[in-house]
Amino acid sequence: MEIVQDHNRQVWNERVRQGLLHTRTASDDEFKNPLKAINGRGWITGGLEGKHVLCLAGGGGLQAPLYAAAGAHVTVVDISQEMIDQDNRIAQERCLELKTIVGSMDDLSMIANGSFDLVTQPVSTCYVPNILKVYDEISRVLRVGGHYLSQHKQPINLQSAPTPYSNGYTVNQSYYDKGPLPPLTGDFEHREKGALEFIHRLEEMIGGLCRAGFVIEDLAEPHHGTEGAEPGTFRHRSHYIPPYLAIKALRVDISSVKQASSTKIITP
Repeated sequence: MEIVQDHNRQVWNERVRQGLLHTRTASDDEFKNPLKAINGRGWITGGLEGKHVLCLAGGGGLQAPLYAAAGAHVTVVDISQEMIDQDNRIAQERCLELKTIVGSMDDLSMIANGSFDLVTQPVSTCYVPNILKVYDEISRVLRVGGHYLSQHKQPINLQSAPTPYSNGYTVNQSYYDKGPLPPLTGDFEHREKGALEFIHRLEEMIGGLCRAGFVIEDLAEPHHGTEGAEPGTFRHRSHYIPPYLAIKALRVDISSVKQASSTKIITP
């Protein structure tokens, strides 16, 4: 696991240095209404003033500073020092307070139980081999009644060829693969070049979340496809292959859920 962490850390550090996709910082326009900028689906209700928020694997100077500008007490955990450095720089420029930690999403041992009201995580679970360890850690650090807002790469997105053949995009990767995906040659928006990525089945992604003490309140498939887009582009591929899955989940008292599910209902 440490080999995977070290490898992906170096990849993301280099992506920041080159200013590649998914490393941009928040814009002036986004800071004019930070809550609106981070709440496009309306999943955050009641505001963020005074809330304790964990931006998990969410470094880079985009999400965390906006959450802080919206009034939250924000902690950022990211595996990349370069991404964390961008958070610190933007926070200093905007006179915002952030707590930043360089670490992996599947080991939050530096954080106490029940520390957060909200955990938000952009697309990143694909970079760890075991998504269930991530869920267990989030369940531990999130208070009962808190929300976990996450986005993931859909399995079919990682199973399918990056460019189309004459008869369309082919599925050329097993749904049940355990190891990292084979590297791709070339730059493709649905994959981060050089990073080690793993397929997580829907059973793990959704069922595993429920078993970790969450109730799913909403689920969305962000639409990035464009009919008639040039074949081989991200927009064209996304018209046929959904790239992402977004989940809103509520942390519940799992003991009470198990008790309720085991209660016998007697009908006349």
